[in-house]
Amino acid sequence: MRVVIVGAGKVGYSLAQYLTQEDHEVIVIEENEERRAIVQNTLDVMTISGNGASPRLLLDPEVRKADLMIAVTDMDEVNMIACMAAKRVGIKRTIARVRNQEYAERDKIRFNESLGIDVTINPEMVTALEIKRILLTPSALDVEDFAGDRVRMIEVKIPSDSRLINTTLNDLTLPSNTLVAGILRNDRMLIPHGSDMLLPNDCAFFLGELSSIKKIEDHFTVRKSKVERVLIIGAGRIGRHLAMILEKADISVKVIDKDMERCQELAESLDEGLVLCGEGTDIDLLTEEGVGEADAVMCLTDDDKLNLLIALLAKHLGAPRTFVRVGRPDYISLMEKVGVDVVLSPRILTAGVIIRHVRRSDVVSVTLLEGAKAEAMEIIIPPSSPVTNKKLKDAKLPVNSLIGSIVRNEEIIIPNGDTMLKPGDRVVIFALADTVPTVVRLFENKVESK
Repeated sequence: MRVVIVGAGKVGYSLAQYLTQEDHEVIVIEENEERRAIVQNTLDVMTISGNGASPRLLLDPEVRKADLMIAVTDMDEVNMIACMAAKRVGIKRTIARVRNQEYAERDKIRFNESLGIDVTINPEMVTALEIKRILLTPSALDVEDFAGDRVRMIEVKIPSDSRLINTTLNDLTLPSNTLVAGILRNDRMLIPHGSDMLLPNDCAFFLGELSSIKKIEDHFTVRKSKVERVLIIGAGRIGRHLAMILEKADISVKVIDKDMERCQELAESLDEGLVLCGEGTDIDLLTEEGVGEADAVMCLTDDDKLNLLIALLAKHLGAPRTFVRVGRPDYISLMEKVGVDVVLSPRILTAGVIIRHVRRSDVVSVTLLEGAKAEAMEIIIPPSSPVTNKKLKDAKLPVNSLIGSIVRNEEIIIPNGDTMLKPGDRVVIFALADTVPTVVRLFENKVESK
């Protein structure tokens, strides 16, 4: 597929990087010469200097032949106009990053479609919803749902006294319809085999039928109390979205930000939440506002180092769980090593949502895990895929990948080597990053791809 990316900022660069790894033809359009040069010198892509909304530039024969345009500049209006112009010159599909909630609300979708925008992505809302999903599963570091919420994957840290350690996976007694899909050990992601064991401090990814995964949460993880009180440091876009989302979920919210204007704006949007103007690093303020009594502390400023400092302060003052937003994904493993419980990258979350739309219509969802070390994908097996009507052991999946579950009609199957893969099956696949392109090709509908 030929993809045009307008904007070579953090999200644009990451998308170009992921898509070239999957052998897509990528053209990056960027006005800023320094950003364009970085992409040109580090990635195997074509770059064009200029405004992605320019009719002259879009009429370039190389650009007009694109199958998809993704507009991810820092300006909503530029992204929207670029998509509108792209449709006029014949580019079939368009995706725009749109941060302003006025453009992204449900009743505006039809308006956006009339402009030529097929999909709008709001990175801050995506991040806020991800935080809420993890918060509502207190024992998990990450939570992803598949197959209409019938299949769930959770990431949990294995404590040193767990009943699950030092037993081979073949001999491990887990609830039915579950398995260990992946293990993060010493910053390295592993696809486990039956002879592997869980060790203390591993982060294990359990995948299976929803009610069975809840049994794992109840019986095999460190139980944490239900979240009732949350302290948010930073009233930027993510903080504002999250505060309103959590208030609707009947969670008590307290927000601290040093910008008075932001505080006033958010206070007017909340019914019961408390908004305070102050420094998130002020120990006296944090203590006075009960940071140690909060069930979770969210560090959501635009400064990665400040977020880390606040998270460590909150831990020191007794906070049981800390969440940190990072702009640089390479900080994720470092922050986890020094004690941050959950680290989220809006850039990676946004890239995962967009990549799902870049891939074929039978790819239902894509989740990038642990700084994109691995992916969890939900795919509907098409009729002419090379794996259709084959036993799993004969499907020739790459070594560092596995099919963790199959949803067939109303049945949820945890497959073994003799399980037959049938057209229309919804499969959840866990794969390391370097094997993803091979996995995606295996599940292509060969009739359509010719």
